[in-house]
Amino acid sequence: MSRDRITDLLRDARTIAVIGLTGNELRPSHGVSSYMQQQGYRIIPVNPKGEEVLGEKGYKSLRDIPEKVDIVDVFRRSDAVPGIVDEVIAFGSNGNGMPALWLQETVVHEEAAERARNAGIMVVMDHCILKEHRIRAGELQKTR
Repeated sequence: MSRDRITDLLRDARTIAVIGLTGNELRPSHGVSSYMQQQGYRIIPVNPKGEEVLGEKGYKSLRDIPEKVDIVDVFRRSDAVPGIVDEVIAFGSNGNGMPALWLQETVVHEEAAERARNAGIMVVMDHCILKEHRIRAGELQKTR
């Protein structure tokens, strides 16, 4: 994934659905999501309980989210990625537009990522969205 495509994605995105985000402040998903929220992104928690996190209503799955999502950020084990790709493809085909799929550091599944790309989904794999945002902070501040 080129630096410029990631910069464009982070600059243009407004809403991030975070799969695996819970209220546990010790989890990386919480810290990363909190940072992204502080940078002006709307965070939508997706977790099995559908619990509210960071002041935002949570959902049990992507298909329950009633609005457009720009990025689906994944904090789950790699073996969960194929099912998540299925959900992202279904979500995007429901008229909400196809969101980008962001697989956090150590979340790698080449076959599922290729299937997502073949469906027209931009995939960022094995990168931390917080770190990538910080690298580009100067560029992104000018446009948000």
